[in-house]
Amino acid sequence: MRILIVEDERDIAEFVKRALRAESHAVDVAVDGMTGESLAFSEPYDLVILDIMLPKKEGIPILRCLRESGIHTPVLMLTARGEVSDRVLGLDAGADDYLVKPFALAELRARVRALLRRPSDERAPILQVDGLTLDPTNREVRVNGIPVELTSREFAILEYLLRNKNRLVSKGMIADHVWDFHYSSDHNIVEVYIRKIRKKIECTGKCKFIHTVRGGGYIIRDRRK
Repeated sequence: MRILIVEDERDIAEFVKRALRAESHAVDVAVDGMTGESLAFSEPYDLVILDIMLPKKEGIPILRCLRESGIHTPVLMLTARGEVSDRVLGLDAGADDYLVKPFALAELRARVRALLRRPSDERAPILQVDGLTLDPTNREVRVNGIPVELTSREFAILEYLLRNKNRLVSKGMIADHVWDFHYSSDHNIVEVYIRKIRKKIECTGKCKFIHTVRGGGYIIRDRRK
């Protein structure tokens, strides 16, 4: 799943990001409200973790703007405000859940899992191109109906490529979303994993799903376009 964290306390944002990426989620972080709102409108996130007290634009106005614009992505409010009136304000604005700082990591993970399990008419749970399908909820990959076993890291890379179908994805973008490190030409870990994924999904079917763009990165194209 792809998750957006909008949190101005960098230590908390980094802590939550690493915990969620350890569970193979793709995670983006914004440390101010304006950047967070822009990301929430520009990318199809499965979940937004949103602080209330933010620089540039606070969380409640961001949440109201998302809901008024028809974006129904689940939102978990993560804040130091623990008063009942504050929780009611957030829930009335369209939040799906509320977690008060300080919080236990186990509880955060449980709330994230619960929100991601909820059905949403705005999200297509199955990612698909030609004979390749990926089910983020059940963590299943099939090629022409045949199940393919991927590791959690391989699954995360393939999901990221499919979520960016028909768009070029650089090696640096993959490294940033899946490993959280700055990619350089000295690293070949992305190429290694792409080879592993290709071996598993392309030997099952007749199609070549992942295309290499020399000097650019990788792309999964929908041949029907």
